[in-house]
Amino acid sequence: MRNYSELEIWKSGIIIVEKIYEISAKLPIDERFGLRSQITRASISIPSNIAEGCSRNSEIEFKRFLEIAMGSLFEVETQLTICERLDFLKESDLKDIMLLLNKEAKMINSLISKIRTNNN
Repeated sequence: MRNYSELEIWKSGIIIVEKIYEISAKLPIDERFGLRSQITRASISIPSNIAEGCSRNSEIEFKRFLEIAMGSLFEVETQLTICERLDFLKESDLKDIMLLLNKEAKMINSLISKIRTNNN
């Protein structure tokens, strides 16, 4: 069992959640139960799945939870794009978070690849 709180991908995931809450506060109030709810839940899912994967006994299961975290990350990116296209957020609001998401995706993908290589 790994200590998830020592993993850089988990720490980065927590920072993403914090930033998403800051950004989602800028959304219209009538999106409270729509995009705002969806994007915060998807962002929370990133570090949560990394943590849950760390509790698993096999590398294959850990990899599966990393893949779920990656899916959640892609959800967040998509939802941010929707927010921008609906003029809820400006491109300048999203620049930093998109960079963080890109970095997180690379770290998760790298770990998935490492696990895949070690299990072949």
